[in-house]
Amino acid sequence: MKLKVLLSFLVVMFLHSSLQAQDSLHVHKADSTISYQDSLDAIKLRIINMNPYFTLHVDSVLQYGFEINKPAKNYYWYLKNAPVGVKLDKNNGQLYFKAEKSYFKSGKLKYDVQYKVEMGVQSLINPLEKVDTFCTIVFYSTEIVASKLKPTISNNLTLEEGDSVKFRIQCDEGTFPTEHITMYTNIPIANYTSVKKCDDEFEWMVPYDFIRDNDTAKQKQLVLRFIGADKFYNRDTAEVKLFIRPGIDYPTQYQLHKRVSNEVATYVAQLKLTFFVISRNIKKNKSTRVGFDITSSTTALAGTALSTAGESTSTKNVGKILPSVGLTLVPVKEAVAPNKVQEQNTATQVRSVAKRLEYLVSENALIGSRDVTVQAKIKKMQDDLKAARLQLVDLPLVEFDENLTLEQVEKFFTDPKVNKKYKLKVN
Repeated sequence: MKLKVLLSFLVVMFLHSSLQAQDSLHVHKADSTISYQDSLDAIKLRIINMNPYFTLHVDSVLQYGFEINKPAKNYYWYLKNAPVGVKLDKNNGQLYFKAEKSYFKSGKLKYDVQYKVEMGVQSLINPLEKVDTFCTIVFYSTEIVASKLKPTISNNLTLEEGDSVKFRIQCDEGTFPTEHITMYTNIPIANYTSVKKCDDEFEWMVPYDFIRDNDTAKQKQLVLRFIGADKFYNRDTAEVKLFIRPGIDYPTQYQLHKRVSNEVATYVAQLKLTFFVISRNIKKNKSTRVGFDITSSTTALAGTALSTAGESTSTKNVGKILPSVGLTLVPVKEAVAPNKVQEQNTATQVRSVAKRLEYLVSENALIGSRDVTVQAKIKKMQDDLKAARLQLVDLPLVEFDENLTLEQVEKFFTDPKVNKKYKLKVN
């Protein structure tokens, strides 16, 4: 009996101890669970398998799964900036891209260019818990397409001295873009804008002394070579040929024409003044000779009248002497005022040359500021002026003084009586 009671008591105590142990176990389990969650939240979010750089061949597929150090179901992935065609699964961080050739042929993507893909992961529960990062993708191809240079002008161009040329060097980009351009010429030139990269402009004005006077060729060829190279020194050459002919320096030729015209006008004014002085001397000489002729005739006539109508012997004797006196005045006239035939011819010649040079200046006047015959007109005036000076090389030219003006000389030169006197006559 006592034994049964003792066994019952032991069983009851064992059960009581078991229940207390289970309760203690449950309490410790709950405590341990709460402690693990707290410690998980305290860990900083990060990507545990981040790959910062991808190199991808054309027509290949990129698949890469990013992982984080926390349960993926509570987070989502996103892209902030990415090349065309790149995708990122928002649930599991799977990066996907298929490098199709159409992207590169259309120009949306290029080879050997580093594309920055900005991405991130954020908590669905706490918006402040997130990670932003980026990776780089580079595409390459074993098929190399060479870059080409294209001038925006014809390969052959004809210019004249004084013309300007301006064009742009464009680039058709291939697998590797053109990084620098070098220009070469077969003839040294100056004062031009150089081309060093794509879309630069070449600008140059052809100088007037490009073709020199002692050059036998009347046309020169200037060859411009533009050599473009990429970073691997693959080269392409574009060539432009400029055929340059002699041109007219219109501003300089205009000044030269003006100077020659003024020189001719000055010489004409001197000729007119010389003509005026010669004509005045001829007129004075003619007046003197006329005076002698009248005196001689009057004396002869008076002698004849006295010798025939005189009453006294002395008067008749005087009448007989007077005709001889009249005849004596003739050699005196020739001695005092000889007939100036040479001066008359000289005056006629001077007047003819002056009128011819006046017509020369009028005939060779410029038609506008860009008269293509300016050089021929200058040469014509220079040659005729030289010939006129040689024709009158022995003629002493008279200088203007303060007592005589150009207007007076011009008025005398154009006087109708003077024109009639020196007008050429045809028998």
